[in-house]
Amino acid sequence: MTKVPLTARGAEKLREELARLKKTERPRVIQAIAEARAHGDLKENAEYHAAREEQGFIEGRIKEIEGKLAAANIIDVTTLNANGKVVFGATVDVLEIDKDAEHTFQIVGDDEADLKLGMISVSSPIARALIGKSEGDVAAVQAPGGLREFEILGVRYV
Repeated sequence: MTKVPLTARGAEKLREELARLKKTERPRVIQAIAEARAHGDLKENAEYHAAREEQGFIEGRIKEIEGKLAAANIIDVTTLNANGKVVFGATVDVLEIDKDAEHTFQIVGDDEADLKLGMISVSSPIARALIGKSEGDVAAVQAPGGLREFEILGVRYV
């Protein structure tokens, strides 16, 4: 099994979701199944079937999260000292040269990526172009809309 990079913050969010599913959602759905069983005939009991389906989703998500955590290579960004280079977990301030627009990206694992929050996947073209560069460097990314160039304004490990 290959290790998948995950930030410490991302791992903590997964652990919180896992705890919620196990301590809150699982008991709630088990209670719903018990109540639906008490209503009698299970063949035509929509509440029972809905609760069983929800139970399947919850158990599947629990297994998925446990698998992700088991395969995770958890990296604490705050302890990194990459000498100003862009690495996994770094927060990078860039200037998109063609559009004269500033962006801030944090390079995170695939499961943590959320562009709306400025969190880009380590496997994305932009992240791959930025990794290894330092402040002042220009990273070129071939995007579907053409070549995009980003000047690195700053690198932080927060």
